[in-house]
Amino acid sequence: MLVVLMSLLTAYFALTRIELGSTQASVRQTTGFYAAEAGLNLRAEEIRAKFLGYNRPQGTSPSPTNPCQGNNLGSGDFACKAYTVSGRTVRTYVVEAAGNPQNVTIPPGELYENLDAQEYRYSLFSEAIGPDGRTEAVLELVFKSRLVPMFQFAAFYNKDLEILPGPNMTLNGRVHTNGDLYLNAGNTLTIQGQVSTAGTLYRGRKDTTGCSGTVNVYKENNQPASLPCGSGNSRRSFDQASVAAWGNRVQVGVSPVSVPQPEDLEPQPGRTYWEKADLRLGLDLYTTPPLVKVYRVQNGTNVPDLGATAALNACVGAVGTSEGFYNWREGRVIRMMEVDLRKLLDCVHLNSSIFGFSLNDATEGGLVFHFTVFGPNSSEVNNYGVRIKNGGEIASTLPNAPRPRGLTIVTDQAVYIQGDFNKTNWIPAAFLADSLNILSNAWTDDARSYQTLSQRAASDTEVNAAFLSGTDITGGVEGPSGRDKGNYNGGLENYPRFHETWSGKTLTYRGSFVSLGIPRRVNGPWCGTGGSGTYDPLRGRVSGKTGCNIYDPPTRNWSYEVRFSQGQLPPLSPRFVYLRQERFLREFERP
Repeated sequence: MLVVLMSLLTAYFALTRIELGSTQASVRQTTGFYAAEAGLNLRAEEIRAKFLGYNRPQGTSPSPTNPCQGNNLGSGDFACKAYTVSGRTVRTYVVEAAGNPQNVTIPPGELYENLDAQEYRYSLFSEAIGPDGRTEAVLELVFKSRLVPMFQFAAFYNKDLEILPGPNMTLNGRVHTNGDLYLNAGNTLTIQGQVSTAGTLYRGRKDTTGCSGTVNVYKENNQPASLPCGSGNSRRSFDQASVAAWGNRVQVGVSPVSVPQPEDLEPQPGRTYWEKADLRLGLDLYTTPPLVKVYRVQNGTNVPDLGATAALNACVGAVGTSEGFYNWREGRVIRMMEVDLRKLLDCVHLNSSIFGFSLNDATEGGLVFHFTVFGPNSSEVNNYGVRIKNGGEIASTLPNAPRPRGLTIVTDQAVYIQGDFNKTNWIPAAFLADSLNILSNAWTDDARSYQTLSQRAASDTEVNAAFLSGTDITGGVEGPSGRDKGNYNGGLENYPRFHETWSGKTLTYRGSFVSLGIPRRVNGPWCGTGGSGTYDPLRGRVSGKTGCNIYDPPTRNWSYEVRFSQGQLPPLSPRFVYLRQERFLREFERP
């Protein structure tokens, strides 16, 4: 019996030891798996971030035989890189697929279906090594990094988006926001393109609990269907299950995409648009009198180009400055950098050897002009602006001058578009600015900015260009914390800022609305329409003011510029980046 008992006891301890070892091995492999997976996520994020700002990963991958051993480490963005996760050493490296990039159309059924994109393909490897030096898990992730131009959307916001028009409004393009989406109408709002939000979809307003009008969104069969209000005409929220009837045309709670930051518009060396601009003009307020100068970037520093500056200022009327426009929304007289676009194009053509480019330059798909102001508080809230006029046709007036292929105007300050823009002989065009203002064809003299609103009558005007600028926040806070509070931001319908009474007049617009954040150079809130009052510039005070006295809205003949979705995009169009996983593989252990 003692022999039998000892045998059983020995067998028990042996089995227990085997089970304990098996459990420990399982725990070790599980911990190693999650550590290796974390390595994949960290490395994929680094690859994604590399694409922001028109960069792309560069380097060489290690050889597939004994990767990350000895001198087999690769280089650049594809080289071996180690992380410490859960007490494990996680070694990672990247292999780029042959033939990158590929121009693709995103397939039907996917988010952002039918949009054009540049697609880069990569394989990412991650190996978790335990404290004992043994490999615990080896993972491979095959993924695509897609770069999608944002001007393929009728509206693209990196914040809460509110579309609340009074009159009937039809959006014939896609709508996306990385925040919450609020849809409401005074009459009828119709959206014909795909709708997607990374937050929550609301039928109703953000600043109140109300819901009104009719909101139609097209289904996959291209037939409109109404999004209903809540009971008692109250605001209603929708999740993905509650919009199942729309199929792929309405998507709620999608992953947010990575976008450029507003700081990319800064006139600083290293910033994308300043570095890549064909022409960099800055109004220097530190000189007496203030002078518009041409700048180069040399050795990481902004340097005035004396020869190009002299040539520029010899072109009479091409550029200049003024200080006579009173902005009622900001309550300030604006120091303007004045740009007569056609005269500037004449100047460039006559001095192409000095400026270093021709009007038909195709480096970035066309011309990129960056305009800014260098002066006190120019990088803070200020009273500066850049005004573009005489842009009805984007072309030189000189015979035999080549036509620009496209034009993107960039500024880190407020931009003011005066009169028709790109109406005749259309080319792809865009404005990238801190905030965006429109003055009608009737605006010929800044003296009228001091008059009553009824005396600032607009006339019919047409603007054809994509817009990227800052917009205000309802309630002062993005997301749920800003709901049911005052200070409505004016919605998409008030994206352009007006300064006239447009009653009975039409603003015709073809383009795309993109907003990546709030304005950083202006802080005057949207406060509604109507009012009266005059400003005495000699006494520096307002008299007889009632209401806001800023503007009355135009008849909005607005639509998405469909040519943007046909490959005719403005130069250096901003892009968002997202990753799409194609395959995930696990090797349980390496010998």
